[in-house]
Amino acid sequence: MAFVRRKGNSFYLVHNVRRGGKVRQLHLARLGDRARITDDVVKEVSKKHPFIELNWRSLREQLGSQIDLADPKSPAVLKLIESLRTLNLDLADLFPQMLRLSESPAVARELLVQMRLLHSTIQVKLDQFGSKDQLKRLQRTGGRYGSAAPDFRGR
Repeated sequence: MAFVRRKGNSFYLVHNVRRGGKVRQLHLARLGDRARITDDVVKEVSKKHPFIELNWRSLREQLGSQIDLADPKSPAVLKLIESLRTLNLDLADLFPQMLRLSESPAVARELLVQMRLLHSTIQVKLDQFGSKDQLKRLQRTGGRYGSAAPDFRGR
């Protein structure tokens, strides 16, 4: 049975195999500092280890509950917030004129595709959080992240 193991700051997909009466761990893939099983990981593992049958759905579900949003000081939450802040700053510094000056039209097209995808993903996630009334209740809870300026709320 395959499972995800953390070693240091990285996560690995491993599988136990018995060789010569001893159990050894076979490292199937390095998942990075935030364990994600992408389609590329599935292809890579299936190609390198064709005889190992894995329940990818179960593994993905196991990883889906890794971020504990209940603990505002958890490293995963802090890293997510920092990533969002950095992305916001990077996007704020990106101007259409810069894309027009790009030496590679393919780079400009890919940036636009990725920004459209990000826009769609953000809209879906905001819709999942519910109606505006539910979002307003979340914002009124106060605390570390609920103390935004009143004109910033409701966006």
